[in-house]
Amino acid sequence: MSLLLDDPKQTDFSFELIHKSTKSNARVGKIHTPHGVINTPGFVAVGTNGTIKALDSKMVEEIGLELLFCNTYHLLLQPGPEIVKNAGGLHTFMNRKSPIITDSGGFQVFSLAYGGVANELKSSGKKQTGGSVLKITEEGVIFRSYRDGRKILLTPETSIDIQKSLGADIIIPLDELPPYHISPQALLESFNRTHRWEIRSLNRHLENPQRQAMYAVVHGGINDSLRKQSIQILAKHPFDGFSIGGSLGKTKDEMVNMLTNLIPHIPREFPTHLLGIGDLPSLEEIIPLGIDTFDSSYPTKAARHGTLFTEDGPLKITKSLYKQDLAPVEKNCRCHTCKNYSRSYINHLFASHEYTAHTLASIHNLTYMMRYMEQKREDILQNKI
Repeated sequence: MSLLLDDPKQTDFSFELIHKSTKSNARVGKIHTPHGVINTPGFVAVGTNGTIKALDSKMVEEIGLELLFCNTYHLLLQPGPEIVKNAGGLHTFMNRKSPIITDSGGFQVFSLAYGGVANELKSSGKKQTGGSVLKITEEGVIFRSYRDGRKILLTPETSIDIQKSLGADIIIPLDELPPYHISPQALLESFNRTHRWEIRSLNRHLENPQRQAMYAVVHGGINDSLRKQSIQILAKHPFDGFSIGGSLGKTKDEMVNMLTNLIPHIPREFPTHLLGIGDLPSLEEIIPLGIDTFDSSYPTKAARHGTLFTEDGPLKITKSLYKQDLAPVEKNCRCHTCKNYSRSYINHLFASHEYTAHTLASIHNLTYMMRYMEQKREDILQNKI
């Protein structure tokens, strides 16, 4: 099945269903964008500031990463959307030919106000005092720049204007991410405001689509009724896909249970993206549910801490047992690191605190993720998943 959008300005964005497994809801598809095709299910790496840490765009293209996630909030503060726009957009600015997705800045509303996922789980959802978020109102969010201290108002409209300047293929409406430990009343208030923000964002986007697609963000925490209601609200509007945001639960089991109940209610002719999840144990459980793409910084973050992915499980390259191991990280790996360097050398680079260690480790882990996703797509085509 292929869905082409009605607006002729956006007909180069579509979702094509190739195969649905007979064993589960897992599916193989293609997302067509102005900057190329994204094969699904597909892993999306995070390049917060317009780059994946320790890697340049040419190496990322060589690895084969089809979709990169960049952060609107950080690019707003540095270098600023006008500089990126004057450079010809984010693709030209960072010299990337393949598709890019940008978020709205909404995640920062959550992390700056509550201290991130780990902190908010420990603090029962209490807002931190003295943080960067100064006020959240119907209009938007007033926050203080961590770079120069200036006050900035981020609204649904300005978030979209920034993403227009960045020029990503897929953009996200402004939303608020309430924490796990939030009262039912506060969750409902946030839920209603977020959906009003999303519709305002969509209306701003439709004033000037400029070949970009916009994904809605499904909210409701772990409340199945609210999640279903979110889909009912958003499906009435001409979004181009659905992303799943908000609190995904305190445990992986809680997240999987919520997604299992939610996915059947999402219109299946659209691509579905899971925000912020991409660790291997989670992917094993969510790919059979029929999620198409998922973003995470975990593979490259693990690489910078010396954890390398292999078919036999994670390898901690900083351990002394690898000091004299002249084998590649993984014998059958096609990556630049495994073709050219040994475990011993990479162990030495980490021990010497050389930045090259982060580069070589990140190359390997991202390549592993590409291989992993290729195998998952093949398994789905063979109805093994």
